[in-house]
Parts: sequence; structure tokens; C-alpha cells
Amino acid sequence: MIKKIETEYLKYFWPMRHYLITCGELPRANIIAVSFCMPVSNHPPMLACAIGQHMHSAELLQQTGEFVVNVPAPGLRRQVYYCGYHSGRDVDKFKETGLTPLPARQVSAPIIAECVAHVECRVEQRAPAGDKWLFIARVLDAYADEDLETGLCELELSLGEFPQKVYGGRFTGKAS
Repeated sequence: MIKKIETEYLKYFWPMRHYLITCGELPRANIIAVSFCMPVSNHPPMLACAIGQHMHSAELLQQTGEFVVNVPAPGLRRQVYYCGYHSGRDVDKFKETGLTPLPARQVSAPIIAECVAHVECRVEQRAPAGDKWLFIARVLDAYADEDLETGLCELELSLGEFPQKVYGGRFTGKAS
């Protein structure tokens, strides 16, 4: 019989993709780096994102009820990490990262020009989930760069260092 030992649950959910969620309205729109984001329904199209209950972005989402999930292009790792480690209460993340806000098609939150895909959403439910709020949203629009859709551009996956840095005290293993 194979011996089973204790492990860190997050270890087996990586690698995964990071997203940059934009919320709020310009000129003070915010960007938050999120990994806990997933589709939850095809009909109607819906997704769910988990965001810390005390985060500035959670407050903006509660106020506006809209956001955009932006899929970073390869090469935006520095900007993703910056957005994950700094609060929009304290800094303008668009200014500090050099990312470019552009109008979205259907929501007031901007898209990020340097990202390769965008999913515009309207919050339908918010549920407490431990130290996070789970925002369940209807997908209003989804679009991507032609190069991504035709396979000329590929997306990167996070290989595991992000949860160790963000959840440091809890995450004990390295993703393989």
C-alpha cells in the first residue's frame, strides 16, 4: 500500500494562469493580479473570481458591480507581480506599471491594451469564502488578439512561485 502524507492543497492546483482584473472607473481604475478565477457556467456564460475581502479592488467591485478579466501577454510578469504586491489605495498601478487603459466595450472598467484577451463581466452574486469574497459574474463580452486566436501567440502559465510568495506561511511545497 502507498503511504499517504500531509501536503499543501494549493500545490496541486499549479501551474495555472494569472489574470489582471481591472475594476473601478478612470481616472482611478485599479488593477489586481488574480489567480483564483474560473468559469462556472456555460449557459449563461459566467465566471467566479476570489478577491481578498479587505482589498481595494473588492471595495470597487462592490461599488460598481463590473470588472474586466485581462489575460496578460507573455512578458508582463513584472507588471503582474507589481499589481499583486501593491495596493491601489496607495498607488496608481496603470502609471507605475506603464500599462495602458483603454475603454471596454460594455463595462465602465477599462481593459489593458498590453493584454491579449479580455472578458467583460457584471457581478451577479457575492459570497463570503474564508478570507476572500467570491464574485460570481455574467460574461458580457469576450475578445482576444487575432494572433492569440490563430495560435501565433501563446500564453504563459505560472509555475508555482507566486503562491509561495503570496501565501508564504501556508504554502510549503514547490510546484513541479
